[in-house]
Amino acid sequence: MGDDSEWMKLPIDQKCEHKLWKARLNGYEEALKLFQKLDDKSPEWSKYLGLIKKFVTDSNAVAQLKGLEAALAYVENAHVAGKTTGEVASGVVNKVFNQPKARAKELGLDICLMYIEIEKGEAVQEELLKGLDNKNPKIIVACIETLRKALSEFGSKIISLKPIIKVLPKLFESREKAVRDEAKLLAVEIYRWIRDALRPPLQNINSVQLKELEEEWVKVSSAAPKQTRFLRSQQELKAKFEQQQAAGGDADGGDDDEEEAVPQVDAYELLEAVEILSKLPKDFYEKIEAKKWQERKEALEAVELLVKNPKLESGDYADLVKVLKKVVGKDTNVMLVALAAKCLTGLASGLRKKFGQYAGHVVPTILEKFKEKKPQVVQALQEAIDAIFLTTTLQNISEDVLAVMDNKNPTIKQQTSLFIARSFRHCTPSTLPKSLLKPFCAALLKHINDSAPEVRDAGFEALGTALKVAGEKAVNPFLADVDKLKLDRIKECAEKVELVYGKKTGGAAEKKEGKPIAGKTPAFSGNGGDKETKDAAAKPLKKAPAAKPGGPPKKGKPAAAAGVGGAGAKGKKGPETKEIFESELSIEVCEEKAAAVLPASCIQQLDSGNWKERLACMEEFQKAVELMERSEMPCQALVRMLAKKPGWKETNFQVMQMKLHIVALIAQKGNFSKTSAQVVLDGLVDKAGDVKCGSNAKEAMTAIAEACQLPWTAEQVVAMAFSQKNPKNQSETLNWLSNAIKEFGFSGLNVKAFISNVKTALAATNPAVRTSAITLLGVMYLYVGPSLRMFFEDEKPALLSQIDAEFEKMQGQTAPAPTRGISRHSVGGGDDGEEEEQEEVGNDVVDLLPRTDIGDKITAELVSKIGDKNWKIRKEGLDEVTSIINEAKFIEPNIGELPAALKSRLNDSNKILVQQTLSILQQLATAMGPNIKQHVKNLGIPVITVLGDSKNNVRAAALATVNAWAEQTGMKEWLEGEDLSEELKKENPFLRQELLGWLAEKLPTLRSVPSDLLLCVPHLYSCLEDRNGDVRKKAQDALPFFMMHLGFEKMAKATSKLKPTSKDQVLAMLEKAKANMPAKPAPPAKASSRVAGGAAPAKFQPASALAEDSGPNTMESKPDPKRAKAGGTSSKAKGVQGKKVLSKPNLKEDDDKSGPIFIIVPNGKEQRMKDEKGLKVLKWNFTTPRDEYIEQLKTQMSSCVAKWLQDEMFHADFQHHNKALAVMIEHLESEKDGVISCLDLILKWVTLRFFDTNTSVLMKTLEYLKLLFNLLGQEEYHLTENEASSFIPYLILKVGEPKDVIRRDVRAILNRMCLIYPASKMFTFIMEGTKSKNSKQRAECLEELGCLVESYGMNVCQPTPGKALKEMATHIGDRDNTVRNAALNTIVTVYNVHGDQVFKLIGNLSEKDMSMLEERIKRSAKRPSAAPVRQAEEKPQRTQNISANASMLRKGPAEDMSSKLNQNRNMGSHSETTHTVPREFQLDLDEIENDNGTVRCEMPALVQHKLDDIFEPVLIPEPKIRAVSPHFDDMHSNTASTINFVISQVASGDINTSIQALAQIDEVLRQEDKAEAMSGHIDQFLIATFMQLRLIYNTHMADEKLDKDEIVKLYSCIIGSMISLFQIESLAREASTGVLKDLMHGLITLMLDSRVEDLEEGEQVIRSVNLLVVKVLEKSDQTNILSALLVLLQDSLLATASSPKFSELVMKCLWRMVRLLPETINSINLDRILLDIHIFMKVFPKEKLKQCKSEFPIRTLKTLLHTLCKLKGPKILDHLTMIDNKNESELEAHLCRVMKHSMNQTGSKADKDTEKGASHIEEKASKAKVNDILAEIFKKIGSKENTKEGLAELYEYKKKYSDADIEPFLKNSSQFFQSYVERGLRLIETEREGKGRIAASTGISPQMEGTCVPASTHTVSSSIGNTNGEEVGPSVYLERLKILRQRCGLDNAKEDRPPLTSLLSKPAVPTVASSTDMLHSKLSQLRESREQYQHLDLDSNQTHSSGIGTTLASPSSAAANIDDLKKRLERIKSSRK
Repeated sequence: MGDDSEWMKLPIDQKCEHKLWKARLNGYEEALKLFQKLDDKSPEWSKYLGLIKKFVTDSNAVAQLKGLEAALAYVENAHVAGKTTGEVASGVVNKVFNQPKARAKELGLDICLMYIEIEKGEAVQEELLKGLDNKNPKIIVACIETLRKALSEFGSKIISLKPIIKVLPKLFESREKAVRDEAKLLAVEIYRWIRDALRPPLQNINSVQLKELEEEWVKVSSAAPKQTRFLRSQQELKAKFEQQQAAGGDADGGDDDEEEAVPQVDAYELLEAVEILSKLPKDFYEKIEAKKWQERKEALEAVELLVKNPKLESGDYADLVKVLKKVVGKDTNVMLVALAAKCLTGLASGLRKKFGQYAGHVVPTILEKFKEKKPQVVQALQEAIDAIFLTTTLQNISEDVLAVMDNKNPTIKQQTSLFIARSFRHCTPSTLPKSLLKPFCAALLKHINDSAPEVRDAGFEALGTALKVAGEKAVNPFLADVDKLKLDRIKECAEKVELVYGKKTGGAAEKKEGKPIAGKTPAFSGNGGDKETKDAAAKPLKKAPAAKPGGPPKKGKPAAAAGVGGAGAKGKKGPETKEIFESELSIEVCEEKAAAVLPASCIQQLDSGNWKERLACMEEFQKAVELMERSEMPCQALVRMLAKKPGWKETNFQVMQMKLHIVALIAQKGNFSKTSAQVVLDGLVDKAGDVKCGSNAKEAMTAIAEACQLPWTAEQVVAMAFSQKNPKNQSETLNWLSNAIKEFGFSGLNVKAFISNVKTALAATNPAVRTSAITLLGVMYLYVGPSLRMFFEDEKPALLSQIDAEFEKMQGQTAPAPTRGISRHSVGGGDDGEEEEQEEVGNDVVDLLPRTDIGDKITAELVSKIGDKNWKIRKEGLDEVTSIINEAKFIEPNIGELPAALKSRLNDSNKILVQQTLSILQQLATAMGPNIKQHVKNLGIPVITVLGDSKNNVRAAALATVNAWAEQTGMKEWLEGEDLSEELKKENPFLRQELLGWLAEKLPTLRSVPSDLLLCVPHLYSCLEDRNGDVRKKAQDALPFFMMHLGFEKMAKATSKLKPTSKDQVLAMLEKAKANMPAKPAPPAKASSRVAGGAAPAKFQPASALAEDSGPNTMESKPDPKRAKAGGTSSKAKGVQGKKVLSKPNLKEDDDKSGPIFIIVPNGKEQRMKDEKGLKVLKWNFTTPRDEYIEQLKTQMSSCVAKWLQDEMFHADFQHHNKALAVMIEHLESEKDGVISCLDLILKWVTLRFFDTNTSVLMKTLEYLKLLFNLLGQEEYHLTENEASSFIPYLILKVGEPKDVIRRDVRAILNRMCLIYPASKMFTFIMEGTKSKNSKQRAECLEELGCLVESYGMNVCQPTPGKALKEMATHIGDRDNTVRNAALNTIVTVYNVHGDQVFKLIGNLSEKDMSMLEERIKRSAKRPSAAPVRQAEEKPQRTQNISANASMLRKGPAEDMSSKLNQNRNMGSHSETTHTVPREFQLDLDEIENDNGTVRCEMPALVQHKLDDIFEPVLIPEPKIRAVSPHFDDMHSNTASTINFVISQVASGDINTSIQALAQIDEVLRQEDKAEAMSGHIDQFLIATFMQLRLIYNTHMADEKLDKDEIVKLYSCIIGSMISLFQIESLAREASTGVLKDLMHGLITLMLDSRVEDLEEGEQVIRSVNLLVVKVLEKSDQTNILSALLVLLQDSLLATASSPKFSELVMKCLWRMVRLLPETINSINLDRILLDIHIFMKVFPKEKLKQCKSEFPIRTLKTLLHTLCKLKGPKILDHLTMIDNKNESELEAHLCRVMKHSMNQTGSKADKDTEKGASHIEEKASKAKVNDILAEIFKKIGSKENTKEGLAELYEYKKKYSDADIEPFLKNSSQFFQSYVERGLRLIETEREGKGRIAASTGISPQMEGTCVPASTHTVSSSIGNTNGEEVGPSVYLERLKILRQRCGLDNAKEDRPPLTSLLSKPAVPTVASSTDMLHSKLSQLRESREQYQHLDLDSNQTHSSGIGTTLASPSSAAANIDDLKKRLERIKSSRK
């Protein structure tokens, strides 16, 4: 047993590894206990990481069991358990599952499941699948069982089924029965989750087994399975599940999860793909062309057999599809047609998305073939087209389908409609946008009016389906003209439709799992057959996942659909949508309706023969219309009355004018329908050209256009104008249209109709008509862009040149924002709708271009030429194609066999032909426009393959082609499907880098991408580790953009398939990319979305980007050039502009270099900064500029730099850069504003030039910069932080250039920059520059730092002079001589400015360095003694500098001003020893000593008195040595400076800055523990606040542009934070009189501001102000507020401009104060109040007051005095001490009168009155009682337990009865007790007043405390009031002095109030200094302290003291200092005498 005890002593982890099994067993047991109680984040866990595998694989069975239990506990509880997954799971599989003990297996299984629970499912599953290959059947069985258990508990979402299903067939073949049985159970479990999707993979197993399975499957319950065990990350699901269990099973909430779970697995995904192309019979292609139909049949049957495979390998099926299509289209034998259709069905369902590229060829053929009547053919064709539809999108085949809709054959029409109906069922509102609905609905509307009933029915079904899918809101506008019967029929159909994607109804979703297919089967499967069912099963499952990203089936979608539909037909309001259906009324009905609303006389006189009667009738008519309500106005009836004879033939122009005016009125005021419009429009057009009535007619037309939408009205009007002959009418109508387009915008107009009319007009003989037409074209050009010219290229040259001239005029102009018709839009669908419309404009134009069908020119002969063996013939073929496309200009999408022919040429061995083919494809894209989409898969993707060509020029051509295509198609088509990922998979370095580069350029511009992008990710990862460096770099660049769309999680998950080493690397890159991930582009601003699809090419785009500047919500379109890039879904601005191949006039534009080079984009710069802050764009920060930075800058510049200049700026050749710089220099003066608005971009571009190697560019750049900064200096511009940080660091790099000239220039530029950017901030950048590796740069930077210190003093040193100097001093030891010298020179410069102080700041230097420095200082000729003189000389220059900076500040942004102020404040606090005192309290002793005469007359007795007073106390104390009060540090702590900074932002001119600052302060005030920090800053905060109030009142409220909501928000922030402040009494009391006065002034002004009342929430603001005023009156220091109100009243009565209302409110405040007096009288300093009243009465004697308009002032005064007398009694007369000459006012007399009066009353009454006030009379009466109270209190103080309570009571008592005498109680006590009591009271006082947390923290013994140094700077300075800003008479200072004396242990008792001095000899002036003066004095103080800072000549051992606020440098010198002061003061006094 001896060794037993040995291992007992070991720690647990060692026991677990012990060689004795008992030791291990014991270890496992203890580990188990430990694991159950360890905290889940404990570091202990990590100890066991390596051991857990041994726990489970223990060789001893008994120990192993315990080990498994411990391991289970570990996995469950340890946060690091995941790291052990692989090894432990493998151990379990191999060493536990083969154990005979059931318990071991059970634990092993639990461990596996627990790993799955902690998110390690994939690793466990991998190990279990490996276990299936084990030789031991036991292990296999256990693995299968574990998989089954995991699946049943966690569900198919977590356990991936595909790999399991793959191995199932193999398990069924096992020889072991146990394995087969277990496999069967697993198959049943899988079936539970995926149902029939399991059938195809298992179809080949033994038929007996299959039968058994089928039997089991039938028994499986049909209820959807649910996950019962949850991952750690699914805890909320778990909670939900548990609730449901509790609630009794299956609540409908569970459906969501299950909805997502069921479509999870698609049978198709589980299948192996089969390759069939190679298996086609050798002679297939000959046979299929054979004459005998039997041979053809054989060939087809062979194919049919092959395509029965449910999943086909992708490959080139083009030839096969081509022959099948030929059979379907041309074969005479209908059986074969059906057979070929079946083959196509099989291909489509086997290839799925990969078949998409062939869909476009086949669809038209199948649709045409529907003319066959035989049901089996029709059915086969239906199946084929349905299967094909699922491989593509409706968008892609819409052209073909629509083309067939107009076919004459009714069967074709019927079948096409049915096909559309079936297709719609697969759509969702998002895949069925308005742009698709519009053409389909238009075509279907023809069908429902068809003569054949079957066509009508099919049309109804299709429209019903559309209605069900897209929602009524989207479809109704297209059904505008359908009569009610038909509309009902459509709705009825809609109700019957069952959609493939169940729409949510109520809470649960209709489960559409296998059902929709059941519902649809009749449509295509007649003869059943297993193929159909299989297909059927595959279909829904395949489509479902596509819907999944939208969450559970589309609950949010119907709403979205409504949005897409926009506001009805181009944004109609509700009522109008109904109104459209107004039917025509007969004239009788109209007369009835009109009679009901018009006066009878009016109706009779309508057709009177006398024109005057008619005129009178019109006047009555007009009056009646004006008074009618919209709902009651029978518009149609009224207009028909107007049109009644004489109608529009009216001969009298006055009557006619009225009539037209009435039409306009009716259209504006009533619900005016198109029916009514048609009654009048003809007449209006007829009058448009009339000289007298024309304007009225046009006004009426405009009104109608508003009511019925411009597109419809315009179409009617133009058609009418051109159907008649009058040229005047025609030209005026066109003019009206030009204006209307500008007013209404262009959305929805039918350009086609206008263009034909415009052409007619251009051909007119009348010149006016031609001119109007050309003007109209000009307006249209604004909206349509250059493509408009294409319609008129065949006009006569003379006309064409006129048109061009008109277009030229419009160049560069932007389309005006629509001003009419807008409100109607916004009512409907808001933005969505409008965006849609805008896009349509672009597309419309492209749709309108007359396209030629070149299908017939692409002959078989031409195709064979292109494929000829001889390259010359191939070239001929290609040349022919080029000429065909050139002739046609714009072509139809039908290009026959051309795609296949061109595709084969893309891999031609002759590279010249490849290039020619590429240029043809580029042409093709332009010619075909957006329709090229359908060729992306079969032609676009092969072009991408060419990107892998080894020749550079071929790759470039391919890239240009791909871009040209993408511009037309958008990116969606390219990213859908697997094609791109297949390309990326190829290991061709050229292909990879080009393709990744292209994606990196395109992805950032997309708002959304197809989910297929995820397929590219694995290949992207392999590119990240490619051998080729360029590929790696491109992959890294593309990474953030992939992540931007797919999200970090998905990308990280995709790494799980990588090798561990690769995985770590890739994850690190992902983390890095996550940081640079740009945000998705915002929805394109409305304007720019017009560029969709690249429809409106080139020049048009920048214009439109600003098109709607002034429109409603175009914030987006202005600022951000990046948005332009995102314009439309696809085309990138750059791309568009780059491709100017479109039309000829553009070539002229390229050379046009007139006009500004910088375009001012309003708010552009601000937006760019926001984007950079929000990480939407890359931050300008790099060591060398990468491509993406250059690209980004290019894009940002595209909107604000002239195109031609930008081309120069970004040219590859440096000479072009020089040209650009020359142009910029030339335009510098003339375009100041432009330069400033683009300054950030210019500076960024300049930084790129710094990285060029060409010296001439660099020199030119520096020349430009010098001029630029001179200009900015003159403009007093202030560089923003963003501009500075993205430019200065790069400029500083150039300081290290080897060439002298360059260095000089850079230094000159740095000097100039200090005028437009604070030197202190420059300092930081230059300091960074000293860390460079380049020694020249280090040296120059050090010199520059020296210059800065020399010019601007030590204040520039950042973060503190000490740190900065230490940093500089490190360079004294540099290895480079020039750097050493520079460092020494710089420090000598600092020494010259700052004296010996330098050595202190530098800190410790090595001896060698120090000696070098001392040597250099000695050598430098400037001795420190000369410094003050030098300083004095320099002072003018410096002050000028400061003032220059000050003026900068005024211009610069507010935040900079505040930070500057703050800097200066901090400067003061950072200096290590000098601490300046506010100027008011500085004694300039030198001045006084040197000068005898002058001062005396300025400052007579007061100075003398003050000095005596200060002098006395200083003399007495014997300071004990003690450290500087710890509060010294407190004061410099950061809090104070932060608060200063935030407060300075409160007064900012920028509303947002101010709001943020207020919010921060409010947050501080609301937290009790933090509010204390505001102490000492209250005045400062209040000053800032009312300055902001003043700013709002004077500036913001008057600013029309400012959103008034912003102002209300600012008001509420101000009021909120002040209310928070005034709830904290200790802080509220800190507000001084002057500040309170200004504050009350501000608040009362605000309450009276009528403009505020008009605001929406104005009432609320004023209520809050009311509340705030009450708080201010109650909580602030009562003396101060009373005093402030009195002064304010006096001012307001004096000021003539002040409103009586203002004074009245001030008096109301005073009355409120009077009401509060009984409670507050004891805390009020009556002497001060009476002094204020005295001054008031002196300015306003009673007589003068009585003359006031109102009696309020005099009553107020009397009430106040009366109340004071009542409360104080006769004692009140003792409080007149502060009044110098009492006879100057009637105050004393008045008080006496009041006293007398009250004495005459009965004494008892007086007693009662005064009782309330707790006044002194009562006190005298109860003297004895007082003594009792005090005795009680002192007893408490004496006892140990209650001492604190006693002190607090004593303090309260003293505060209440300020003259209570506690001396007698103290006399008898010991000295120690006395000082203890005093100290206790002092402590309480400081705590309560919140003044400074004094000496309590210093922990000095009581005796020492008694005689401490008068130097707690904190209290001194706060008591001296640089924060409190009161300059009230000496009494205040005396109070403070008392405190000081008390702190220094001096006796205050013998001190009496000294006689008052001349300060009050002129009391007519109010004694309260207004706080603005305070602010001024503060600013001057800052400046002075700065200068003083520079003047002080300090020795290291002697401190130059100034005033009281000195902090003693060393305790020992304190006494000496006091003596020194004493002597100097003596001298001054004697010289006075």
